[in-house]
Amino acid sequence: MPQAPDRVADVFDTGLMVSEDGEPLSGEDAQILGLESAAITGHTLKLIILEPGQILDVGRLRDSVARRLSDQPRATERVEIGADGPRWVTDEEFDITAHVRRPAGHEVVTQAELWQQVGALMAEHLDRRRPLWTFDVLGPLDDGREAIAGRIHHAMADGIAGIRFLDAVLFDPRDDDAPRAAGMRSAAAPSRLTEVRRLPEVVLRELGRPGPRSPFDRPVGAARELAFTVLPLSRLKQIGASRPVHATVNDALLAVIAGGLRRWLSSRGTAAGRLRAQVPVSLHHRDEAAHDLGNRDSFINVDLPLAEQDPLLRLDLIRAETARRKRLGDAEELFDLFHALGRLPRLGAAVGRLAGNAREFSVAVSNVPGPACAVSVAGRRVQHLFSSSEPAMHHALRISAISCGDDIGVGLCTDPGALPGVGLLADHVTAAYTELATAAPA
Repeated sequence: MPQAPDRVADVFDTGLMVSEDGEPLSGEDAQILGLESAAITGHTLKLIILEPGQILDVGRLRDSVARRLSDQPRATERVEIGADGPRWVTDEEFDITAHVRRPAGHEVVTQAELWQQVGALMAEHLDRRRPLWTFDVLGPLDDGREAIAGRIHHAMADGIAGIRFLDAVLFDPRDDDAPRAAGMRSAAAPSRLTEVRRLPEVVLRELGRPGPRSPFDRPVGAARELAFTVLPLSRLKQIGASRPVHATVNDALLAVIAGGLRRWLSSRGTAAGRLRAQVPVSLHHRDEAAHDLGNRDSFINVDLPLAEQDPLLRLDLIRAETARRKRLGDAEELFDLFHALGRLPRLGAAVGRLAGNAREFSVAVSNVPGPACAVSVAGRRVQHLFSSSEPAMHHALRISAISCGDDIGVGLCTDPGALPGVGLLADHVTAAYTELATAAPA
């Protein structure tokens, strides 16, 4: 597979023509693009596991995807660097075979081989000479299942927008519109930045609380190791509803993750009383069109009480903290703050460094709502859907969850040179779910 440039500046060395045509990337998208390096690829990976069936005809899949790209302009646009920064420009030589493919020489038969291959894809840069997405068909496995590893650059789409893209071009058409509505907010007037008294408060709450040294504060290289596990969505809903004060599915998920991290770190001889998680919050609106991609993510920081042995009390503590952050509107205020700071590069960069400091948070834990009902690809039901996002410098572990029907797929991604053994963490997350589900009323 072709290897893309390691840095934004290297685009100038690819032979791409520099022009002033096309649409400029938004400030948020351009900033994400600029984070690429030899170790950071900038994309997310969606792993789609298809139930056993007849071997997928990649040619027919390619034709199906190609027919549906007309409503997705970003799908046939590449990034070009002009004098005023990066722009989306039409790829006049767009070749669908470079984007929907079955990699030769990378056959996978077992689950372990599949995880190893998607780890290699996670580590491989997307080709900057082409639009920033690919669908790689992997398998079949020895049990007849096949997988599609879809990579989408974060400069092209965030979590919610990435699901829109899959729904628009890959999943078989269906009548429901749940994936486009789930997790999105009703459109609202933006916060007024003139309310300056609120901004110092939210900065102090979210960014002004340096914690102890993170166990994941390690340099990150280019290698990637992935592992996955599945949790039942309906049971997580029941667990949340059973608490004296109702907890959300995301609260229950964070409680499970906290339990898994508690077990994993303990097995590694690391004691952690609390671990701060950065939880992305989608600010997409329900009235956005399906082709509106780009990034509208903010975040809140949540302390995971790893010292607490009682799984239900862990859940209650997490619920109380997330409810307070939502009530104060921290995610919206931070989005407006960073958007405004985009016009003040030096100050914005300083605040960005503060927000990304390993003492501000230890691990990012995202949860994206996917299709609410069963979906299929080329007539084959999607058995499981997983998401994986890459670690960042001094944040050697990344946890990503995505729902599909009655499952939540949890993806774990590390640099094995910095933090090996992520498969064991997947086992501990599963055990922590069992512990919580057993403790909660049926």
